[in-house]
Amino acid sequence: MAVDELQAIIQRCQILEEADFKGEDFNLFLVAGQKCLEDGYAAQLLEVIQNEKNKVIIRNMGWNLISPLVRCIFMYKQEDDKREHCLRILDQLAQICNPKELFLGLLEQIEQTSGDQVCQTVMLLLQPLQTVLLKLQNKKAYSVGLSLAMIMNQLTALPVPYTKQQIQEDKLGLCQCCNAVVDFAKPFVNEVVKNMEKSSEYNDMELKEELLKFCMKSLKYPLLAAQLEHLEGIEEHPFRHFATEIIDILWNIRELMPLVFFHHKGKNPPWENEEFADIEQKSSTDSLACLSYLMFVQHFGIECFPVVFSPSYLLLCNMTHIEVLLKRTEESMLSKGLDLFESSLLRMEDNSLLHDYLEFRDFINVPQHLVKIMTLCPMEHLRKKSLSILQLFIDKFDTEGKYTLFRCLLKTSNHAGVEGYIIKNIKDQIHLSLTKEYDNVWFTGHHLVSLLDLVLSLPEGAETDLLQNSDRIMASLNLLRYLVIKDCESDNQTGVWTTLTKIEQNFLKPLRVGLNMSKAHYEAEIKNKKENRKEAHSSNTVCSVNVSGEKMPAMTTGMQLQVLHSALFTFDLIESVLARVEELIEVKIKAAMDENS
Repeated sequence: MAVDELQAIIQRCQILEEADFKGEDFNLFLVAGQKCLEDGYAAQLLEVIQNEKNKVIIRNMGWNLISPLVRCIFMYKQEDDKREHCLRILDQLAQICNPKELFLGLLEQIEQTSGDQVCQTVMLLLQPLQTVLLKLQNKKAYSVGLSLAMIMNQLTALPVPYTKQQIQEDKLGLCQCCNAVVDFAKPFVNEVVKNMEKSSEYNDMELKEELLKFCMKSLKYPLLAAQLEHLEGIEEHPFRHFATEIIDILWNIRELMPLVFFHHKGKNPPWENEEFADIEQKSSTDSLACLSYLMFVQHFGIECFPVVFSPSYLLLCNMTHIEVLLKRTEESMLSKGLDLFESSLLRMEDNSLLHDYLEFRDFINVPQHLVKIMTLCPMEHLRKKSLSILQLFIDKFDTEGKYTLFRCLLKTSNHAGVEGYIIKNIKDQIHLSLTKEYDNVWFTGHHLVSLLDLVLSLPEGAETDLLQNSDRIMASLNLLRYLVIKDCESDNQTGVWTTLTKIEQNFLKPLRVGLNMSKAHYEAEIKNKKENRKEAHSSNTVCSVNVSGEKMPAMTTGMQLQVLHSALFTFDLIESVLARVEELIEVKIKAAMDENS
């Protein structure tokens, strides 16, 4: 019987001195104890462990029982008495065993767990692990740091619940586990706070640094990937609660403000391998970006925030974080980046952001990331939000800033729709310049002429793909039409009349030639398709089409004809506006000549 075997080993070891315990004794104790657990004699094993006479034996050998003990706890149902006995054994081992040995045994068990048992195992072992760590005298900070790092590394492999349903179900227990880990860390936070209160020159930085590392890891996972908006039907959002606790820890250990403003990252190890150093740096930038989102969008810890900084300075501080988030492709991170950018801009008044800020690289890079989201992101709501934020960003700049930003976006966006949008903004700024009393040197005169050189041109002259560039071309024609109508040749505030010859040479004439070529090509294609359809047995003949080297879904001849007619309609539209512009120019020039004669 398993209990008898265990008693025999216990009696044998009771007569030995602690120093005389051998490897064989440890193995026999483990085998007998494991057999007791597996055969259902947990109550008897508990009695042996609680017996004061066996304290020395359990202190030295008890940690070996952790692995079989955890297996049995998970094997029994919640209401089973045997499970309760196993839990009491675990508690007794935490009280009696050699702290160093038990610490390693508990960490090994956490390290070995995987899959859907990660959170269960971590939550089961957090209390005994905390008990053991509080007993440690030597290398306590290192052991706390190792424990938190091991736990977070195990949790990082799990998917973060994102939707309301996933958060409510919490299938793997991640939401519950994260908050349990924060509770596990609290005694060590309190120890750091207590020591800092005792002395203003608190020198024992090791434990503080380990807690800081834990907070930084928590910011990156799970908080960076988590849905942190208020969700209807969830009274206490687990990730919002977790975020609050992490911010509280940072505030209590006096690291919140340094992280927000000085980008202090703790004492990162001096990696000899550059690849490891890059990974460490990237991890830190992700964490800091999440921290800014928590503070400035969700307002966690905002009550600690000094109300002395200008909105433009806060925007400057956040631009690095915004760029980090907008570079990502995951919805949770993109939406955080857009929200952080929007909230930073909404604090500012229109036309208040000085053009000098565009000398900072982030202020050029971020709108380019916005353009990528607007044009490439598969999620429509993020594309729309990016567009509205780009307009908000434009509105905040002073006139010179708008002018510089427009030039930059026209040169870098490489997207006709975006270029058309920027040209419409240029038209709006010109309108303000012409209708306001004060002079605006950036959207009139020689500055505007320089900008019009970019706007009123075709990328590849008459060979330009007019269909692909139709948004830009229509916006350019509408701008030119506006300039011709609004600005008299005698006033020439915009300089358009001075540069008209150049506009005709670089834009209007090549556009006319390109239209004629494109229309002739598409009309010929339509004619060929119609003739081919007559020859075919059925109008539903299916064929494949290649666009830009990529095979498109199979199209019937009828569908192809529809696409071709749509293209012709676009050309007709461009041609009608072009004709109107040419007519207006001719009328204006004639009127001016009549006045002079």
